[in-house]
Amino acid sequence: MKILNTQAFESLLENTIAAEGDGGVALIERIASSVAYEIISRWLPKKHFILFAGPGYNGSIALATAQILIEQGYKIEIILFNVNSLPITDICRTYRDKITAIEGVDFTEITTKFDMPYISPDHVVIDGLFGTGLTAPLKGGFAMLIQYINESGAHIVSIDTPSGILAEWNQSNARSNIIKANLTLALKSKRLAFFFAENEEYIGTCKVIDIDFDTNAYRKIQSNFTLLEETDVRRVLRKRQEHSSKKDYGRMLLAAGSHGMMGAAVLAAKGALRAGVGRLTVHTPRCGYYVLQSAVPEACCNFDLESTTITEIKVDDAYNAIAIGPGMGTDPRTALAVDSLFKRFKKPIIIDADALNAIAGNRMLLQSIPPMSVITPHVGEFEKLFDGSTSDESRLCKAISMAKRYKIIIVLKGRYTMVIRPDEKVYINSSGSPALATPGSGDVLTGIIGSLAAQGYEMELCAAMGVFIHGLAGEYAEKNYGSYSVMASDIVDNVGPVIRDIMARNENI
Repeated sequence: MKILNTQAFESLLENTIAAEGDGGVALIERIASSVAYEIISRWLPKKHFILFAGPGYNGSIALATAQILIEQGYKIEIILFNVNSLPITDICRTYRDKITAIEGVDFTEITTKFDMPYISPDHVVIDGLFGTGLTAPLKGGFAMLIQYINESGAHIVSIDTPSGILAEWNQSNARSNIIKANLTLALKSKRLAFFFAENEEYIGTCKVIDIDFDTNAYRKIQSNFTLLEETDVRRVLRKRQEHSSKKDYGRMLLAAGSHGMMGAAVLAAKGALRAGVGRLTVHTPRCGYYVLQSAVPEACCNFDLESTTITEIKVDDAYNAIAIGPGMGTDPRTALAVDSLFKRFKKPIIIDADALNAIAGNRMLLQSIPPMSVITPHVGEFEKLFDGSTSDESRLCKAISMAKRYKIIIVLKGRYTMVIRPDEKVYINSSGSPALATPGSGDVLTGIIGSLAAQGYEMELCAAMGVFIHGLAGEYAEKNYGSYSVMASDIVDNVGPVIRDIMARNENI
């Protein structure tokens, strides 16, 4: 699903209204009907409601919602802002007139001076001031109103976006001037800003309302940001042929493990095998022999000259994919092995964990990473590689820049893992849960991505498919064990069921 920025959303609204030819009435009422349903399903008419409407589309939706609620027996105090600096639009005027025609309605239209209304913790505030169309931080009277609403303790429902937040980038925004919604009813899709941890306190619980916008207009919209969903994976995940053998599903080399950290190698190897690689070879120190042979008998092993750490990674063209890093440790000889691999091998590599630490210790290695390689840092590893980020937003901006500069794919792990391509396209993963925040989870992901690469998928597809499958496997595991108790081995055990179910749903379409 496309993640719409301000310009794209405004264009979609305008083109839909033009196509329907009624000035926007049908569209506004479709949206208002969905918003009203969400409110009616949560609160009884006896609740105290106060609704704030801005001068544009968002205010129009709020007023249309108020009309529906009043018809259902709800008593609502309505405040519409129509000031010289922001006069109401024609469509907003239409709904103002409908509201004022209702006998006994509690309606105030603000044109000049404004006295703050009484709001208590017993109120539900419906925020219809400003939505995606907002292009600059709020200030003045609107900023004071938002601060007053936030301090009231009322339950706040925001239509489209919390008023004051910008749809994408908020680094220069005054955060005290953003509504802290308890519930945000996003129209068509979440906005980019909703995926950043620092904005969670403003978004609250987000419910996406799927509105019927004009299909042709939506199809023409271009967006650099896409929400990665199961339908995207289902579209490209290939069905296996009846007459095939393991040689048809690729050979993968996994360089992983060191003394005391063989578990990472085991988890990555199991992730690769569960994701369907044809043949897997694990290169590991000699201390890992009995561990790997007993824990992962399906994998072939070759061993380093050293007993406790990796000092050389031998590769040849027989391998369709190479993944390095899980549990390798930070021995200087291991870092030299990573350096040597980059200089000798020019095909894309999946790079994780301690291989990233080796690069962080010698950032010149960034220039040696083979083009279209996939790096999979969590926040701490990313900061070691590319320091200076202070938020999810700034981190994504840096990742977009670095992916383009070094011609690599960055899998920026987090609650919403983001796959950043060198062409500045970004896939934001929709699967997963806090249950994935467990030791070894990233090692499993490395194995999955490497496995898909060995099977011949393009590297950007491997990364995107891998993070979705991994996230959904975590969701499956959470159903059995809860968010506190999921272990990385539980994620591995659910990779197969996830792929099976995705393929089954593909066949049923």
